[in-house]
Amino acid sequence: MTLLHWTLPLPAGYRRDDVITFHSRDGEAVAEQVTPAGLRKGILVQGVPVVLDVAFTDAAAVCRAEIDGDGVGDLETPLHGALLNILGLRIDPQPFAQLAANDPLLAPLVSVNPGLRIVQSASPFEALTWAIIGQQINLPFAIALRRTFILQAGCRHSCGLWCYPEARDVARLSVEELTSRKFSRAKAETVLRLARLVDEGELSLELPPSGDVAAMSQALLAVKGIGPWTVNYALLRGYGYADCSLHGDVAIRAALQKLLGEEAKPDMARTEQWLRQYAPHRTMAAAHLWASLHAPAKNNSPTRE
Repeated sequence: MTLLHWTLPLPAGYRRDDVITFHSRDGEAVAEQVTPAGLRKGILVQGVPVVLDVAFTDAAAVCRAEIDGDGVGDLETPLHGALLNILGLRIDPQPFAQLAANDPLLAPLVSVNPGLRIVQSASPFEALTWAIIGQQINLPFAIALRRTFILQAGCRHSCGLWCYPEARDVARLSVEELTSRKFSRAKAETVLRLARLVDEGELSLELPPSGDVAAMSQALLAVKGIGPWTVNYALLRGYGYADCSLHGDVAIRAALQKLLGEEAKPDMARTEQWLRQYAPHRTMAAAHLWASLHAPAKNNSPTRE
């Protein structure tokens, strides 16, 4: 085993409990474990099983990558990026807080949850597959499907924790293998279609150096079974994009209904128009709307209608 170490400074008011809650949704702890000091998460990176171990101190996250095998190759950069993702350090919440400071509707939500952050999946592929798995089903069922998906396609680290699969691992599966574990046929076909396009090099999940998401969005929308909600959710959880419009999300619309005190949920067109006033910080607007539905606030996965 090879070890890599990082110490990542944490901003004042950092909400470590949100991070731990997000990564402990699966009560069976197949690929993520809560520890007395923080958390552990298993991932595959370039085919190599890695466990990311995070221990929180008052001012920092002390991180270690436990890499199966000898040598680290070129894993250091993607592993550092994965840590930024799972710790919710991609999007600074302060610009949105400043934008909403005098907003009569959202300022109270921000004051209830100061420093709220978007916790991400370790990689864009994990975020995309999780979004597809979670389409149109409730959260407990989605978590159960995700667990079986990891057990089918992932790989076990030498410490015993399972590692979330990469595209090459998923591409080896058949539709029947997934449908035998309660995947709908459409969901199974979409997951495998995505994995095979990525594995064969026909679809790149790498953003350009400019960070422009427009081309990525169009490429993903061209994949059968992937729609605008899935793309926006993947941009949020996979890339830490700060201006996702989650107007197609049922929880966002329910939160907006509650916020406006109306008898029915606003439709998607009206929700999209309402969210537009918070560009280019719509991701954090969505985060606070989600949090407003929970007491105490949780950074849970949304569910598409």
